[in-house]
Amino acid sequence: MKKYILSLCLLLSFTALLSPAQTSAAQAPGSTAFHDISASFAKEAINRLAKRSIVSGDGTGAFLPRNPVTRAEFVTMVARMLRMEPVQNDLPAFRDVSKSAWYYGWIHAALNLSIVEGNGYRFYPNDPITRQEAAVIVIRAMKQSGVNYTNTAAIYADSASIAQWAWNAVSQATGTGWLQGSKGQFRPQDAITREETAALLDRILQTGNVKSRIDSQTPVNIHMGWLYNGTANQYISYAKRAGLNVLVPRWFYMESNGKVSDSTDIELLNWAHNNGRQVWAMVGNCGNDEGTHQVLSSAPIRKSVIDRITANVARYRLDGINIDFENVMPSDRQNLTTFITQLSIELKRLGAKLSIDVSPDLNTDWTAAFDYASLGRQVDYMVLMSYDQHWGGSPIAGSVSSLPWSESALNKLLTQVPAKKSIIAYPLYTRDWRIASSVSSQDITLVEQGHRTRLKRASLSWNADVGQYEAAYRNNGIQHRIWTEDARSLSWKHLMAARYQIAGYAYWYPGAETTDVWQSIYNAERYASYSFGI
Repeated sequence: MKKYILSLCLLLSFTALLSPAQTSAAQAPGSTAFHDISASFAKEAINRLAKRSIVSGDGTGAFLPRNPVTRAEFVTMVARMLRMEPVQNDLPAFRDVSKSAWYYGWIHAALNLSIVEGNGYRFYPNDPITRQEAAVIVIRAMKQSGVNYTNTAAIYADSASIAQWAWNAVSQATGTGWLQGSKGQFRPQDAITREETAALLDRILQTGNVKSRIDSQTPVNIHMGWLYNGTANQYISYAKRAGLNVLVPRWFYMESNGKVSDSTDIELLNWAHNNGRQVWAMVGNCGNDEGTHQVLSSAPIRKSVIDRITANVARYRLDGINIDFENVMPSDRQNLTTFITQLSIELKRLGAKLSIDVSPDLNTDWTAAFDYASLGRQVDYMVLMSYDQHWGGSPIAGSVSSLPWSESALNKLLTQVPAKKSIIAYPLYTRDWRIASSVSSQDITLVEQGHRTRLKRASLSWNADVGQYEAAYRNNGIQHRIWTEDARSLSWKHLMAARYQIAGYAYWYPGAETTDVWQSIYNAERYASYSFGI
């Protein structure tokens, strides 16, 4: 029992309504034909929630108002209230939440947004949820954890029975009027019933601007992705799946003599034009520092490259250009700024956008050529490539993109470039580190990541400090570690970046991900847009 209570304190994760598997077409969410709620104090609340597809019955026309609610059911109801969608996380968080269970996607949707928390062990999905647990989950879901109602819970005669970890949440839920006691008691350890849950969630929806915010449209941000390792048809499929509104095909490469190679795919271009996607074709330098120096340091060659780029923009009716220059010499700092300034002038004449990819400013030679502030004044968007914290040849094993490292890089960029011009790029890959007498790594896609963790029966442990699972396994006696990137870690990254109100997000590279990440990202962006006035 102590172990179970400890798990509750650690997880603080909770659960309302009967499972979708138990719901017939006649009693699907949205139906209000319940024959057993006429005497319920929550009758009107139940009907309102049913119309919003938040609650359902048992398939026979019954709502069962006095039945207890399980933890999985409560999470599902809260997620539906917030208009989230279930997410089939490729990496499961809990040993007792089966991927085949109807509630798997709902629990992980809430987990990805930190509405529930877990340490990778157990969730107890079919156990009844207590009233104090329900208080914690709704306060967290409604972003009220920092609001101070410290002593409100003391009004209850049984306040001594309220767990310390739930005290503030019970106080807040009482202070807002969402949860009410009975005969002076809160009954913190009693299971919350279905009618009590309906009343609770209905009160939340009737508070302040909650309902209008939840019913509002999700803001449209830039979602861009580079074409890599795939055909045009595959990229189109990825773009549809990911909801990309900006495509970045790697079509143009600058040569030291001023020429620009052209690999434009007309099929992809036409599809984008016909389907409302913008095309910002990438211009790369193949990491050739000497060749890049020859171009940037010569005014005639710079002009030749710019002329060829703008000619392609006009010829193909491109919406923009994405500059991706890597391994630029520090001595070319002013030359690079001059090149971007001149290119910006020409692209503005054509009505095309200019973006440039940059690595985090770590005060190294790798980024010394990039004058972030000056470049930021010239481009429409600056894309921060927040990955390779621990690069392929790093002597130390570690994350490709930990949450604090990514946020630190974004913070530094925003001191020099406005948020409205800033886009943050996230990795859809990671590295499998081989840790022996020396450290080596292999780049792997998120698809391969899931395959390996299952095949090798890797242990998974969530590290909240980095915002990632750490997977560990042994192969032929050698220790392996993976700092994973998945639906949960990417949700955390999007929630973080959304606080800064940046212009959008980019991904390297579509096609490497598991499909669940896109639903998790959609949920994260929608949830981040909610600003409740309570």
